[in-house]
Amino acid sequence: MKFKFYAIKLSAIIVLFFLMQSLLRNYGFTELLLLNKNALSEPWRLVSAVFLHADTLHLIYNLFALALFGSILERFVGGRRFLMIFFITGIFANAISMNFYDNSLGASGAIFGVIGALIVVRPMLMVFAFGLPMPIFIAGILWIAGDLAGIFIPSSVANIAHLSGIFLGAIFGAVYREKSGAVRKKRERLNEQEVRRWEERHLR
Repeated sequence: MKFKFYAIKLSAIIVLFFLMQSLLRNYGFTELLLLNKNALSEPWRLVSAVFLHADTLHLIYNLFALALFGSILERFVGGRRFLMIFFITGIFANAISMNFYDNSLGASGAIFGVIGALIVVRPMLMVFAFGLPMPIFIAGILWIAGDLAGIFIPSSVANIAHLSGIFLGAIFGAVYREKSGAVRKKRERLNEQEVRRWEERHLR
């Protein structure tokens, strides 16, 4: 399974979008692509909003998370599955978010989808979160708790998008983990059969 650096490539595209946002600030570039109620008649917003960011700090946080967790997930499930998780969970998170927020933008929903899948695929993967090293499933519980609390505290964070993304991402992770487990068991059975055939041929 060849590693294709899809998370890094997506990060580069996001940076390009951010540059376009800065250069075309007075021409309505961001307003044309961000997520709002117009997504019902302009469905491209469900995808385009994933590539937009509010400011440099928002961009840096998401790029770091995407490059790190996205690359790790791609190594475990493959490039095509990683892209599927990223885009489907991003679109799903945006579809849910548009019912709760007037405007929203950013890759957080898709990134939390990636994290949700990674939590299920490799729950004991050690990550550095909240200033401490911990298994990613513990970090996931803390992130979920923070977003649940954040729903009731007014802020600029789309907590519902995070929760929607991590929920669907976990479902993808469960599916891929089951498939990989089935493939591994099949491989083990085939190896056992080969060993037995070799023993019957050469040791009798």
